[in-house]
Amino acid sequence: MKINLFNILFLLATLILLNACKFETTILPEVPPYSQGMSQNRIDKIDSMLLQSIEDEHLPGLVALIARNGKIVFHKAYGQANADSSKVMDKNSIFRIASQTKAITATAVMMLWEEGKFKLDDPIYKYIPEFKGAKIIDTFNDADSTYTSIPSPQEITIRHLLTHSSGIGYGVIDGDIRFNKIYQKAGVTDLFTTENISIRESVIKLAKLPLHHIPGEAFTYSEGLDVLGYFVEIVSGMPFDKFLKERIFDPLEMEDTWFYLPKEKENRLVEVLQKVDDKWEKYPVTFYDQNYPIKGAKKFFSGGAGLSSTALDYTKFLQMYLNNGVLNGKRILGRTTVKTILANQMEMWKQGGPKFYSLAFSVINQRGEDEGGQGSLGTFEWGGYFNTQYFADPEEEVIGILMKQTRGKIQDDSSWKFRQMLFSSITD
Repeated sequence: MKINLFNILFLLATLILLNACKFETTILPEVPPYSQGMSQNRIDKIDSMLLQSIEDEHLPGLVALIARNGKIVFHKAYGQANADSSKVMDKNSIFRIASQTKAITATAVMMLWEEGKFKLDDPIYKYIPEFKGAKIIDTFNDADSTYTSIPSPQEITIRHLLTHSSGIGYGVIDGDIRFNKIYQKAGVTDLFTTENISIRESVIKLAKLPLHHIPGEAFTYSEGLDVLGYFVEIVSGMPFDKFLKERIFDPLEMEDTWFYLPKEKENRLVEVLQKVDDKWEKYPVTFYDQNYPIKGAKKFFSGGAGLSSTALDYTKFLQMYLNNGVLNGKRILGRTTVKTILANQMEMWKQGGPKFYSLAFSVINQRGEDEGGQGSLGTFEWGGYFNTQYFADPEEEVIGILMKQTRGKIQDDSSWKFRQMLFSSITD
């Protein structure tokens, strides 16, 4: 009898231990804010602010997430997910994350760098020969979009592409109207497309066009990450979408992050909305079709803007960085590689500013920390074309994500308020 009782107690203890271990290895468990040194009262004020932005019709809907120390302390959905209000926003709604794709592409590049496949200061023409002989724009004829160019004394390197210092522009959304016209005339695809075109075809067209400036001399937001998406295919020998899925998304359990959504996930995609005469309407097709994740040829894997995801999935990606390259026992990057990625590579303003650019993110410097409301020194961040944002503070071990899907002119103060109020909620 004593032996049987001992066996029973031992079995119970084992089950308790296994359950405890299971809880500890759960990716981003949800816990109360106070358990992670955050004020419930101040988190409630964030909740009220976001709700008010919906009630005041400044936004149609959104999803917000706050994580600290690898645990979710706030995750909530608000408002509507489509124009006619027939679909309520859900925490697991899927958003076009656009330029939030860039950090994921940069991560893929650095994973291959860790394997010794290339050096960061290799010229890109070693891998994409069409880029050899970089040229800088000289004169431009507005009447017919013809131009002249001069040879660049510096070729484009992989580091230039990662840091938006290559001199490549961004077509339709470029701040320089000359490049709007040059890229359009050349048939370069900006952002994403439903057309039957591959990223390789667009990159080869881009390689023949002039640059804004000598590579390395200035920060110019660019399609360089699209070039690097194609570069990943060349170096890895795998289609870009397959590489991301096998090497990043599957290990991090990012099950809702895709270039093109599987049929069973399509109904979770949030519509892109605009406000017209005080009414939310579906944003029309412009130079892109916002239905690209669910229709069309599904061949264009844009490394700069093509992915769709959820707040939770993107938090997993950011938490991996806060954990120095590992999440849930799966190592994506080495600790020293993360340090290199987050280091100052490019000043974003000639006269100095609150941020610099790393190999994957905009990063808060000392001036930015001192200005307040943006996070600690080293906080890394970015956002997306359809009004999404994220930031992660390594010192405070905190992540903030706001997912929205709007274009056009709106009165939206939620982004800066969310961030400022979030950091004010830390109490330990």
